[in-house]
Amino acid sequence: MDEREFDVIVVGAGPVGEVAAGRMTAGGLSVAVIEAELAGGECSYWACMPSKALLRPVELVEAAKRIQGVRGAEVDPAAVLARRDKVVKRTADGGHDDSGQTEWVRSICAEFYRGRGRLAGEKRVEVLVDGSAAHTLTARHAVVLATGSRPTVPPVPGLREASPWGSREVTNVDAVPGRVVILGGGVVGCESAAMLAGLGSAVTLVSRGGLLDRNEPWAGELVADGLRAQGVDVRTGLQVSEVSRSGDGTVTVTAGDETFVADQIVSALGRRPATEGIGLESVGLDASKAIEVDDSLRSTSLPWLYAVGDVNGRNLLTHMGKYQARACGDVVVARAKGEPDDGAKLTAYADHEKTPQVVFTDPQVASVGLTEKAAREQGYDVRVVEYDLGWVAGASLVADDYKGKASMVVDEKRRVPLGFTFVGQDVAELLHGATVAVTAEVPLETLWHAVASYPTVSEVYLRLLEAYGL
Repeated sequence: MDEREFDVIVVGAGPVGEVAAGRMTAGGLSVAVIEAELAGGECSYWACMPSKALLRPVELVEAAKRIQGVRGAEVDPAAVLARRDKVVKRTADGGHDDSGQTEWVRSICAEFYRGRGRLAGEKRVEVLVDGSAAHTLTARHAVVLATGSRPTVPPVPGLREASPWGSREVTNVDAVPGRVVILGGGVVGCESAAMLAGLGSAVTLVSRGGLLDRNEPWAGELVADGLRAQGVDVRTGLQVSEVSRSGDGTVTVTAGDETFVADQIVSALGRRPATEGIGLESVGLDASKAIEVDDSLRSTSLPWLYAVGDVNGRNLLTHMGKYQARACGDVVVARAKGEPDDGAKLTAYADHEKTPQVVFTDPQVASVGLTEKAAREQGYDVRVVEYDLGWVAGASLVADDYKGKASMVVDEKRRVPLGFTFVGQDVAELLHGATVAVTAEVPLETLWHAVASYPTVSEVYLRLLEAYGL
């Protein structure tokens, strides 16, 4: 068995692991990167990239319908699926070509190992190939875990036996099913409903609560309206009690007093950190839980172990995982060189109250920071101002009868924004300005001087400040 030593070992070559490795090799450390599946990870092949490739054509067709004088826009499902295949480098057998990603890892002077990484004691990682340890690697300074997360299938009677699609199957669909029932009103459920309905499926979305419950309540309501306008049968407040699949493949879902029949079922009921099978028990950690880390992404119990991205449970978003990876990579370099490790760039403090996220439904939901409920629960003295996006002059140029809404949550004591939420067509492009304002804690009086160009939808910032009283 091959045995080698590196400064750092990274387990997981998704976007998070790749970023961490890149920062550390740039800092002069020797790095080994281990990946059990595909370099590029979940986001590149089964999540962010394929889902957005499928959603974008649907979004454009819906946008075209809202502009007088535009005619003939329609979705070609086969062409959309073919474009998705190009984006995610799908091969003829339904797999994916990750050669470009593995070459990138090597180009940054990291050693790439194909296999499953498993901790085997302090600073030691085994690389398992076909179930057997083919390599044993030792780290001089640190091991960084970037193994991501996995979908959860709750113990609903018959659900697992019905072989539901998860997020991977729905984004890599080869043929659009005629009828689909989607379980879950979160981001994956809502985006899957928009995507499949736009491609021609008859979609029923069943959610135990409302839609997008982690956002402002009105955001989920506007998304529900948008999905219904696309033909989705949105059913909220329903608890699924049983699922069955008959011999002909038909799926039956029982929820409350109602029964739904479809050709396929999608389980979009959450994800959990991928901590099982990576040897956490060998170093005294509980493999059933996310790895607890501090703001430098170092384990709170093992000074040589770091965890970035979904596996630490802090923020299950690709961009936040990459943000963590940048901080982690730089702090590992600093500690390895005996340099100060307390600089602002060496902590991931934005994880706590300053996280941005976009839901690519129609309308889109773009949010950053705290909702009104979260801010009040954390003890802030808040005031919330809202504005109808359709009243902004630029919105009338984006769409006829533009529908949308914006809100700003303000810390009244400091007069700084704690959070923004935008719902409407193309609002994703409004978000970064809000993210800067929330992250930098820009006083409202200063934000007043950040002048938005006319006629753009960004003038909503001015309107929110005016609604506040400036």
